[in-house]
Amino acid sequence: MLKTTWIALVLGFWSSIYLIDVFLKTRSQFSESYQNFQQKWGVQLLTAQIRCYTTYFNRWIFRVGQWFPWFSYYWFELGMWFGIVCIFASVALLVMTLVKAFTEEKPEQVLTPVMPGVNVPVQHLSYFFAVLLVSGILHELGHAIAAVREQVMINGFGVFVMVVYPGAFVDLHTEHLLAIPPKRQLKIYCAGIWHNFVLVLIGIVMLVTMPTTMSMLYATGEGVVVTELAKNSPVAGPRGFAVGSKLKSINGCPLLTGDDWGRCLSDVVFYPQSGYCQQIGKIKEKDYTVQLYKGQGGQVECCRNDSASDLCFYYKIGSSAENLEKIYQCLTARKTTEAPRCQRNSDCLQVRKTVCLYPSLDNSSRLIRVLHDKGPPVIYVGDPYLFGFTVSVSGYIPKYNFLPFYLPQIVDTFCKYLISLSGALAILNAVPCYALDGQWIFQAFIESYLTSLIPNPLDRQSLVSLGLLFGTLILMANVALALFSLLFA
Repeated sequence: MLKTTWIALVLGFWSSIYLIDVFLKTRSQFSESYQNFQQKWGVQLLTAQIRCYTTYFNRWIFRVGQWFPWFSYYWFELGMWFGIVCIFASVALLVMTLVKAFTEEKPEQVLTPVMPGVNVPVQHLSYFFAVLLVSGILHELGHAIAAVREQVMINGFGVFVMVVYPGAFVDLHTEHLLAIPPKRQLKIYCAGIWHNFVLVLIGIVMLVTMPTTMSMLYATGEGVVVTELAKNSPVAGPRGFAVGSKLKSINGCPLLTGDDWGRCLSDVVFYPQSGYCQQIGKIKEKDYTVQLYKGQGGQVECCRNDSASDLCFYYKIGSSAENLEKIYQCLTARKTTEAPRCQRNSDCLQVRKTVCLYPSLDNSSRLIRVLHDKGPPVIYVGDPYLFGFTVSVSGYIPKYNFLPFYLPQIVDTFCKYLISLSGALAILNAVPCYALDGQWIFQAFIESYLTSLIPNPLDRQSLVSLGLLFGTLILMANVALALFSLLFA
């Protein structure tokens, strides 16, 4: 999706929200009910932001915070030390990114702004928003449950949508929070990024154990199944394959797992086009050659333009490498590609003048032969990137007909987004920057562990201010660098 299209959609969405809000407030038949709804659920409409605030979950959060006090003590103690380590790790990571940006020709991008519809595929927007909302809610629940554990009152809990990004927030009693010792405050401040890290671990475990957890319903290691075909896919239709087709091989490369799909496609792209062993006598018997001419890609053509089943091939003959002559023949592609593969004449059994027959293609095209279980082999001639881009496969084959082909792919994609987005939230919030969790973590850390080294409160406050200023500047510099790379790369 184009950036301008995405911006237009966002502006149109918020314009519609504001118009609906004005309509409901100005119509007498809806006004009272609408305002009662807003008061009950704490709904606020701000500039490019919708907020919903409620005290409905306070009692539930309070009960959860009192479960297993011995476990929660060590749980949030571990989270506190994780948060402290993350402060310094996040700063080091951002500094290294800036150093590499100015010292290396092609530095690795660590911080990348996520823009739905721009660098997040449109078909993955549901994963993106769902994971962002789940990560935000679990992050804030971490703060809330830790606050209950440290006897800090919770005023309420809420969710919001800012521009297009969903999130959550918890409202803690400020006086209670400031009244407890800094180390107990530190546990509350670190609980959010700690829960984000736990989500990352959960996502990793789910990915690693997927073959085992889904083994009762899906078979693995037995092939790959087509889960989605793009509308413009060149291999869709009666001569191609359909959703649910089990693919067995690509150009002789066996497909046993989902990883084999990417590996076999890479072999097609990066290795030379293979040929097919044929006897010269049989080649001449099946020849449909017309006068040679140049194709659109500069390749030599020897078949009629109206032939969908024939393809121009060539073989090389000669007494030495310098005197090789190319002989072009128009043959039936499907029958020819059933022969053994080869890269040179010597790869073929030299019986009755057998040669290696190559398809006559331009540099960007490949001949791809796919074996599947629902018909004859699919022969594709064209751009291999287009072929791979328009076909989605999974290494999980349903054991029962009622099971959907795409369920393992949904779980796999969700886990990958969970790992990346929740991990990014943990790193970002750990930066000692104004308005982020890192601001309060850094301040509580200084007050908890450096009081004996820096007894003067003014000196500690100066250190906090300098640290926050430094963290804010390096984060802003990384964001500016990432935006520049995204918009102008």
